Amino acid sequence: MQIDGQAAIVTGGASGLGRATVDMLLARGARVAILDANSDAARAAADASGAIAVTADVRDPDALGQALLRVKQAIGIPRICVNCAGIGPARRILGRQGPMPLADFARAIEINLIGTFNVMRLVAAEMATTAPLASGERGVIINTASVAAYEGQIGQAAYAASKGGVVSLTLPAARELAQHGIRVLAIAPGIFATPMLQALPPDIQQSLADAIPFPRRLGHPAEFGRLAADMIENVMLNGETIRLDGAIRLAAQ
Repeated sequence: MQIDGQAAIVTGGASGLGRATVDMLLARGARVAILDANSDAARAAADASGAIAVTADVRDPDALGQALLRVKQAIGIPRICVNCAGIGPARRILGRQGPMPLADFARAIEINLIGTFNVMRLVAAEMATTAPLASGERGVIINTASVAAYEGQIGQAAYAASKGGVVSLTLPAARELAQHGIRVLAIAPGIFATPMLQALPPDIQQSLADAIPFPRRLGHPAEFGRLAADMIENVMLNGETIRLDGAIRLAAQ
């Protein structure tokens, strides 16, 4: 799909990987909506980039439906959806304070996996109503997984499970939505220089970068955005999760 002229929505688009994706899609000529739970951050990012901002919790079907309606009215039905909304909790199953609270595990699954699915199902329903493009496709959905889906570290049980679910969702969703001309893909990023990671002390950031075989540095969010854009434009890519990680394989801790 050619990005130029298409409507797009990016969840978690106010910062980090999502914000970089917003900028990349805008640079390639898309009309972009930022959907984020943080209304102030979403508005600030929209004002700075030229996108529009809508606020919703991806877990809330009613609020999300209303947000998508506002997007549709403002820029049209999105043919492009990139799901970057998520959290990265770290807690041991059995720690010094006892077993992990079940609510902590459930929150990671609800936001990272159920939230991703909630957006996908509602956006796909809108995409399916559009006329097919010259390629026969109606839309592209890219979800964000993680290398932790494959090599979750100690303390990442909830996070790895949620991202593993995103990986497992990709192929069956692509097979099912193929009849509607909708492609489904995922990106599994490694260690990227997002605001959360950049808040760590410099020595810890450097130790993380040193674990990456090549290039021996943290990933740039713009590299995530570039891959997302390239995946959108390559119609043969479907049902695939692509690792973007500099060949890192996470150790146990």
